[in-house]
Amino acid sequence: MKKVLVTGAGGYIGTQLVRDLVKVGYSVTAVDRFFFGQETLSEFMDNKQVKIIKKDIRDLSEKDLLGHDVVCDLACLSNDPAGEINQELTYAINRDGRIHVAKTAKLAGVEKYIISSSCSVYGQGSELQLTETSTTNPISAYAKSTLEAEQHNLSIADDSFSVTSLRNATVFGLSSRMRFDLVVNLMTLTAFEKGRIIVMGGGWQWRPLVHISDVSRAFLLTINDKISNVNREIFNVGLDNFQIKSLAYLVREELPLSVEIEVAPDDADKRDYNVVFEKIKTRLGFKAGTQVQEGVREIYQALKNGKVDVGPKTVTVNWYKNILQAKALMDTVQLNGRVI
Repeated sequence: MKKVLVTGAGGYIGTQLVRDLVKVGYSVTAVDRFFFGQETLSEFMDNKQVKIIKKDIRDLSEKDLLGHDVVCDLACLSNDPAGEINQELTYAINRDGRIHVAKTAKLAGVEKYIISSSCSVYGQGSELQLTETSTTNPISAYAKSTLEAEQHNLSIADDSFSVTSLRNATVFGLSSRMRFDLVVNLMTLTAFEKGRIIVMGGGWQWRPLVHISDVSRAFLLTINDKISNVNREIFNVGLDNFQIKSLAYLVREELPLSVEIEVAPDDADKRDYNVVFEKIKTRLGFKAGTQVQEGVREIYQALKNGKVDVGPKTVTVNWYKNILQAKALMDTVQLNGRVI
């Protein structure tokens, strides 16, 4: 039985990956700082296949990683807006933290390391269709720190330490750690709650999309493939590319609701990229299986039935701000180790 360590295991994608790894019989070590609470992995608390470790990736030791065959490194401060709250922290975790994980994994004798990267590294794409060899142009601290971690970790790969980067498209779909700050999820929520979808920046910008289950499947394919096929490789992971305005109409058409679409002329977010997914299809046999319409329907049904959290933890940037504000307050009132 392969032993897989997942960092960021309590996160949006991490919870899905842990579930899928358990289903196929792997032994899983789930590592997370649990900014969003340990309940995101509550279904595995009594599962003998899963060991849960509450730890910051910056503190992981060689001992933590000994005996593992694969490390799937998903831990980071995400996404682009969240990375701007405190750029120093973003680089400390997203770049330095993940470099630390890769270096420690190599020292511990881990065979495969897979980093969860992002198509955000393309930023304002200079080419009509972006492949893994296209020029990167990250425009946020999140994207820049992710790219620097990816580049460093690929550089330390050798014949006994395989490194692969999966550049994920913008993810959609339900998760145990739900996020409503991702475009499809957010559009579906605002349509459900307010009967409208607001399209920012005119809506002509392109975004690649992928369902959460397909991202998890890409990790599983990478884990199971031969090292010679994935070592030192980058793979774009996605379903297809959509212009934001067209996406809004697609979401509206899938819902049994009356929904208005409002177009705002400008947006601080200048990302615009159209990504090609041919390499992962050719090399790993990956083809995304879940369409956007299916993702919209599953989110709508969960909202309708009250089976999904819509609270403050589902908007990552706001939750990080709450944590930092709470810390500042505690620092103010604490005296000699006492709050009261």
